Amino acid sequence: MSRIGRKAIALPKGVSFTEQDRLVQVTGPKGSLSLALTPSIQIRREDDQLLVERTSEERVARAQHGLMRNLLNNLVTGVTKGFERRLEIVGVGFKAEVTGDRLQMSLGYSHPVIFEIPKGIEISVEKQTKLSIRGMDAQQVGQTAAKIRAFREPDAYKAKGIRYEGEVIKVKAGKTGSK
Repeated sequence: MSRIGRKAIALPKGVSFTEQDRLVQVTGPKGSLSLALTPSIQIRREDDQLLVERTSEERVARAQHGLMRNLLNNLVTGVTKGFERRLEIVGVGFKAEVTGDRLQMSLGYSHPVIFEIPKGIEISVEKQTKLSIRGMDAQQVGQTAAKIRAFREPDAYKAKGIRYEGEVIKVKAGKTGSK
């Protein structure tokens, strides 16, 4: 049995949970999120906890047991605390600023890079080189951070570019001229 799937999901105060036609809706102080359950998974509520159970021992059901439990836990965490990813911009003259619903970045190209901020995502810029991406949906926050990072991935020789906070870049040695 899945070790992760067996863990109960605690429902904090102020969080409501409804299930209707295989669609789970979790509502909390930050908003509401929903998730469609797979046919091989069912949810049981005991007091202030949710238990995720599988209906059969088939391979597909076993594979999705822990996944569905983690996705439900992400819904509960998202409507209570939210999720955050931090990015660092490293490079001379590299900077970012938020104007309205757009993120405008100067990344060493001949033109500024403009990124439309998706609905449900909040981006704040600290000191022009540190980005903070926040939102309720863990997948959307992670995907937005990955899209922004893809505009200028860290260089292997000078380590310039956009990286996740705390990400370690292995810098390669450059060519050495010998005469």
